[in-house]
Amino acid sequence: MEESRQRRRPVTNLPNPIRQQVNLYVLAASAAGVGILALAEPAEAEIVYTPTHVKIAPNRTVALDLNHDGSVDFTFRNQLYIYSVYARRDDLTIAPEGANQILGHASASALREGVTVGPAGAFSAGSKSMAFGTDQVGSFYCDGDWNKVHGRYLGLKFTIGGQTHFGWARLSTTCQLYKIEAVLTGYAYETVADKAIVTGHTEGHTVEARALTPEPASLGVLAAGAGGLVIWRSEMVSGE
Repeated sequence: MEESRQRRRPVTNLPNPIRQQVNLYVLAASAAGVGILALAEPAEAEIVYTPTHVKIAPNRTVALDLNHDGSVDFTFRNQLYIYSVYARRDDLTIAPEGANQILGHASASALREGVTVGPAGAFSAGSKSMAFGTDQVGSFYCDGDWNKVHGRYLGLKFTIGGQTHFGWARLSTTCQLYKIEAVLTGYAYETVADKAIVTGHTEGHTVEARALTPEPASLGVLAAGAGGLVIWRSEMVSGE
């Protein structure tokens, strides 16, 4: 008996988001005078996958929150420019927030399923082109690494509590005349810091995406965070 009492369970380091949730629970329970008899064993590290179906049409932005903490990690923009009746352009881009990065350089890489996204990847900061279309006096043209693709993946690098994590986002695109439309069909991230993730892998935990559509200037609603908030969408103004 004495020997068994002296045995101690190994210490498990929780990812920051999970540790914060546990700490908040402990504080709330203590304030309410609730005795905590036991806590369940922490879940092992896993991929958190979110299936969704969000259209990114011309003159629309979609802000992506990979880990559901209420903060924007990446922003898709589909901007339509109308210079004249005879000159128009549509640009689909993705931009990282803060220190986050995207796999690729001038343009975002359109990865196939089964590609490893991790520390060895060629990530870079700044906005990245995905696809574009032009109309020059009735001559229509579409191009870019993401032009007319189905089920391709973005490689994403972002931070949670100051630690680096990797994820992916899956999209398909079309181009009619010169107008680009993309559909975001799912995204995932690895809960272990600095651990690689493979595009298309969804084993682990699946959560439901929920969207919020505030007024165009109400970024404060997003910054404040809301339970389950994942995607923010708003209309953009066409160029004149």
